[in-house]
Amino acid sequence: MSGLPVVVKLGGTTIAEQQDVLREIVAERRGRPVVIVHGGGKRLTDWLLRLGVESRWDAGRRVTDEATLEVFLAVISGVINAELTAALLELGAEAVGVRGIDRGMIRGPRAEGLDRVISEPVADAALLETLLRAGYLPVLSPMGLDPDGRICNVNADDAAAAVSAALGGELLLLTDTDGVRDADGERIPELTPDQVARLIDDGVIAGGMVPKVSSALRAIGPGSRAERSVIADGRTADALRRALHEGAGTGFRPMER
Repeated sequence: MSGLPVVVKLGGTTIAEQQDVLREIVAERRGRPVVIVHGGGKRLTDWLLRLGVESRWDAGRRVTDEATLEVFLAVISGVINAELTAALLELGAEAVGVRGIDRGMIRGPRAEGLDRVISEPVADAALLETLLRAGYLPVLSPMGLDPDGRICNVNADDAAAAVSAALGGELLLLTDTDGVRDADGERIPELTPDQVARLIDDGVIAGGMVPKVSSALRAIGPGSRAERSVIADGRTADALRRALHEGAGTGFRPMER
């Protein structure tokens, strides 16, 4: 298998809702290595409610205490990772479930005020490179180790960005909007880091798009091997092909290397 690798970040919705993009991933990897990083925040919230564990938030980010972490590990690494891996195997891919803690792949400091959550994660791509060379499709659940070696939650966009920076190639963050829009509501095809900073200062990029854009930029930041990141709508038909090959969504490239 040749070609630049691509890291695809999926949400943690049901398998039925992701069949189209999973088929596209299987087709895409015939020509290039693919790594999947998945989230699952909505389903985690549902499970916490079902089990009577309170969900707490700080500035829109989940506080992961000890009780929440146990459910997080069960749902994210257990239920969702297993479902995705099985669905990809059914589609003919040699999928293998991995965790961000395997071989100490993802590490980083704790995020202030969020308890067992890592901020600014850094990845070691050695395990993923070994799996990709062997022809496997890694399906990675977003968790990592803090400086004391304790398991922590990692935002899936941040985990995908860290993996892409270490692995190289492209990062595709699939979401529920077709990229970044300007003040007139028009999609912006491509942005540089400086342009992003101005749009945030002007309030054009705001709300939940700010952390997503920050992850896209982190993937191509200083020291990164990645060449490009893209935020695109994962709900559309042919979402992967349109984002990677036809200019859908918003692309981000480093200003210089």
